[in-house]
Amino acid sequence: MSSPSAFKRAYRAIVWSGFAVLLAVLVLVLRESPRPDVAFDSQAAARAEQKFEAAGEAAAAGRSDKVELNPTELNSYLRQNLELMGEGSATPDANSPPDELADSKPSAPADPTATIPGADHATIEQVQSSVRDVKVTMSGSLITAYVVFDFHGKNLSLELEGHLHSENGYLKFDPVSGKLGSLPLPQSTLDSAVQRLMDSPENREKLRLPPDVSDIAIVNGQAVVIYK
Repeated sequence: MSSPSAFKRAYRAIVWSGFAVLLAVLVLVLRESPRPDVAFDSQAAARAEQKFEAAGEAAAAGRSDKVELNPTELNSYLRQNLELMGEGSATPDANSPPDELADSKPSAPADPTATIPGADHATIEQVQSSVRDVKVTMSGSLITAYVVFDFHGKNLSLELEGHLHSENGYLKFDPVSGKLGSLPLPQSTLDSAVQRLMDSPENREKLRLPPDVSDIAIVNGQAVVIYK
């Protein structure tokens, strides 16, 4: 029969092991993962604006068209048009695409920051209000969003990789991997968080594609917006 002292030693070992695991998780979560090296260029943002404007004019004339954005154009366009925490309000110029096109630009994948603990029922506006930085990389048919957000005064990072596409007129994102800080997130957590964010009544209509846009996808490392 085990002695009380042996039981106490085992209990203390279990408790301290639990604390050690918890500490390791906190360190990984609070430690930002390396930021991707992404180029920004005001001229690239202007080219993206011109591509959206030309495609919109073609769609209005009944012609199909598509917009292809390389990583520099996409990241420059996002930086120019997103309103990020601490940067003030972005002011689009006269060549900015209509609001409905801005709603459909490939910034939507950044929004699955709903994987942040406690943000299970967050709206897109609430998520965006905490975002400090967004960088996007693309490879093949995959897009990876690197997001830095404020969590109770502490900067945390979220990496989310997946497939971007449309389904029944709505923008969809299928995650394949993700990390909160340096901590890999289970696939079930990613799937559940993204589904809650995209299917909630508050967010669903914001993910509806404009009538003249049939699809948004990542093709050969470029963002492609297809107009009917």
